Amino acid sequence: MNYQIAIVNSSSFGQYYPEHLKRLEKIGQVAYVCIAGDAHGRELADALKGFNMVISSVTPFFDAEFFTHKTDLLLLSRHGIGFNNVDVIAAKRAGTLVTTVSPKVERSAVAEGAIATLMDIMRRVSDSHIAADEGRWADRANFIGSGLSGKTLGIIGCGNIGSRVVEILSRGFDMHVLACDPVQHEMWADVLGVRYCSLDETVSHCDVLTLNADLNESSYHIINERTLSLMKKGVYIVDNARADLIDQEAMLRALDDGTVAGLALDVMHDEPPASDDPYFKHPKVLVTTHISAYTMECLYGMGEKCVSDVERFVQGKAPVNARN
Repeated sequence: MNYQIAIVNSSSFGQYYPEHLKRLEKIGQVAYVCIAGDAHGRELADALKGFNMVISSVTPFFDAEFFTHKTDLLLLSRHGIGFNNVDVIAAKRAGTLVTTVSPKVERSAVAEGAIATLMDIMRRVSDSHIAADEGRWADRANFIGSGLSGKTLGIIGCGNIGSRVVEILSRGFDMHVLACDPVQHEMWADVLGVRYCSLDETVSHCDVLTLNADLNESSYHIINERTLSLMKKGVYIVDNARADLIDQEAMLRALDDGTVAGLALDVMHDEPPASDDPYFKHPKVLVTTHISAYTMECLYGMGEKCVSDVERFVQGKAPVNARN
């Protein structure tokens, strides 16, 4: 069979580990395709005309309309662990197999990324760096930060990545942990001293809040006007899961009135976001370019998984971690 493979909206696949690209080229023709992050439906189907295999980043949106117009797609391998941008039921109807990277591949990298940006906003690292670059050494007393040790961590979503965040912060910084998650692992919690509690209790008592939940109907805008109103003044929040866990308008008000002392974001509603997004240039917000999984070790594992998906498929074997 003539395999046509599209690498969609990925700036990293095959760039640091070219052997992954070479293995795909032994199977079929490979091309990089860049399309608007909010593309979907027929527009996306037309952009991928002729391709029967896709390795895709977190965008664009492979919705039901896309699969109505794209019925020759055999395999859609997500270059990541999430699949919020894929209608897996519509994909199955269209005969498309959807796979994702195994959760353990990204676990430590994404957890460490959350902690890195959290510590940046709490200790004013980036702000101080800018001052140093500009020769404002005398301004260093303006960058007094806040410590982590011994404080209370609230976490929403304590699964694959969230549990690793807890392990690092509870053991490394002696933090008390309040966890909000419908799935509870009591033995793990007992070992680390984690207390499972309600959403309201979690947000009311934490000094630091990390968001690591899946995005679904129950978690959409879980941080909103009401939950922000329950928080202590001066809480720090980090989100490297999904941007729509946060109601942006409510968050901006909470930043301005001092409820939230600092917000670290590695995810945005649209990627790339509009240049006039209000999070940009806000003095209490740190935005990074969706880099939580960008370690050399993690990129190798992600690439290896996507390539093996394609190889196993053409060999007639079932890819690992198929979603449908």
